Amino acid sequence: MKSSFNKFIVVTAIVLVAATAVIPSFANREKQAIKSIQSDKTTSLSYEDSVRYNTMFLDAILAEAAGKNDSAYSLLQKCIKLNPDAAEAYYYLASFESEKKNDSLALSYLIKAHALSPDNEDYQEQLAENYINAQQYAKAIDVYEALVKRHGDRSDVLQVLLQLYNQQKDYDNMLRTIERLEQNEGNSEGITLSKVRVYELKGDKKQAYKALQNLCETYPNDPNFRVMTGNWLMQNDRKKEAFSLYQGVLKEEPNNAMALAAMYDYYVSVNDSLQAKTIMNRILLSDKSDSKTKQSMIRQFIQSNEQTGGDSLKVLKMFDEVLKVSPKDAAIAELKAAYMSLKKMPTAQVDSALVELLSIDPDNKGARIQLLQDVWSSKDYTRVIQLSNMGLAYDPNEMSYYYFMSLAYIQLENTKQVVATIRKGMRHVTDQSNRNMVAELYAIMGDYLQKENKFKEAYAAYDSCLVYKSDNIYCMNNYAYYLSINGDDLQKAEQMSYKTVQAEPKNATYLDTYAWILFLQKRYTEAQIYIDLAIKNDTDSIQNSVIWEHAGDVYAKLGDIKTALDYWHKALKIGSGNTAILEKKIRLKKYIK
Repeated sequence: MKSSFNKFIVVTAIVLVAATAVIPSFANREKQAIKSIQSDKTTSLSYEDSVRYNTMFLDAILAEAAGKNDSAYSLLQKCIKLNPDAAEAYYYLASFESEKKNDSLALSYLIKAHALSPDNEDYQEQLAENYINAQQYAKAIDVYEALVKRHGDRSDVLQVLLQLYNQQKDYDNMLRTIERLEQNEGNSEGITLSKVRVYELKGDKKQAYKALQNLCETYPNDPNFRVMTGNWLMQNDRKKEAFSLYQGVLKEEPNNAMALAAMYDYYVSVNDSLQAKTIMNRILLSDKSDSKTKQSMIRQFIQSNEQTGGDSLKVLKMFDEVLKVSPKDAAIAELKAAYMSLKKMPTAQVDSALVELLSIDPDNKGARIQLLQDVWSSKDYTRVIQLSNMGLAYDPNEMSYYYFMSLAYIQLENTKQVVATIRKGMRHVTDQSNRNMVAELYAIMGDYLQKENKFKEAYAAYDSCLVYKSDNIYCMNNYAYYLSINGDDLQKAEQMSYKTVQAEPKNATYLDTYAWILFLQKRYTEAQIYIDLAIKNDTDSIQNSVIWEHAGDVYAKLGDIKTALDYWHKALKIGSGNTAILEKKIRLKKYIK
């Protein structure tokens, strides 16, 4: 943290009182203008020393701004040596010590700065922050109390004090602080709830209830405060009183979502399942209920259903009924799809729910990508392309769509569209793009440009891949292999290939590539070690013919023609390689290119 240039940040949510006492970090500050460089207490300096001090101090500030922290620190040390009563120098030195994690020294400097200039609010706030970081909460409280004594309107500081007193379990001072906040901001739901919480912590339920009643009296036209009071009564086993409040609210506002939800909880608590179901239907099947209330009720229904056996048909029926009333509610449709996925229902049914969701919210990226994954598994590559194109219409920067589309074109053997799709995607790369996805796309592009004999473009694509993901071993392997077979930069090829072998020492493909690069460098003995490992670890029948042929080539160069012929015959038997070259090697009993 750079305390010298920062504005103090406090948490604004009063309701944090209800949470466990965790003191936040207040190091998030903005640069501020340099204030006067005169301390409240000053050592009597000569005119010459005063000029020297001011010059050194300003030079220190300029050095810090230029990133020359060592120089700035040294100048500040000289400042306090020249003027031991320079509060501002101690203050800035504290920030440097904090950066170096010398917390105790930073604190001592701040104490000194505050002592020399007790009315400086920046010094006070930074000192209090450091006391908090040092878990010296009582001292932090003293500093903040001194600050609000002069500035009673500082609600931000009062909120921090509230948290500190909560940490100390000092409930009386918490109430006193809340009252001061109330004076600044007026009565409110948040302040009242904080007060109620404190009274409950004290075990004073009478005062807690009184605070809620006062809130209802202050805002008689807001029925939600009565519901809130009813909820408190429910929590304290005063159900009849709570029921009466809920009834009163619903008499005034029959569709009050908060009161209906509370009434549902009441009926559940008294085991009146029939009335509870009636209330639930009123909420779920009403076009007057808001979406959040419906979602909450649906989750309660699902939870209750799971506790009684987990009949998915009941839940799905409920979803269908709700969506009939609210056909455009994307949140409900998304909740339905999530439930079906969680219950591992048949893919076709889940996909149907996802399609329904996308018809309401076509820009739902998560739903579309899940649907794409399912369709990919079904090998419907044409639909994969269609879904991806639809997604790009809403979000042309989403790399996942280009990725799925390019893979689909690969399966459809449409080489031109593979490269064209990726080129289009690369025009939409931003700082927010998934770097791994971008790297994969570049790697695929490199492979297909290589197939088109566009070697320089292919290498550029591979280089771009490694910029986005330097450890993409798939790319490094293919890049190295193509460099080797094209006779380009074998040293670079070897370096990359070796990294792939280090990363996956049992990958037959990577071992074969490395062995082949060593072979091309005429390092046949080393090549033998890695080609033997490739044979040992190979389980991919597609690669077998290449690996066996390379093995034959290595052994031929080592003079072991018998073993070479054996490997070449195996490669020929497997097929998929250059049959004519293999037959010629066998006939001539030697390696040929």
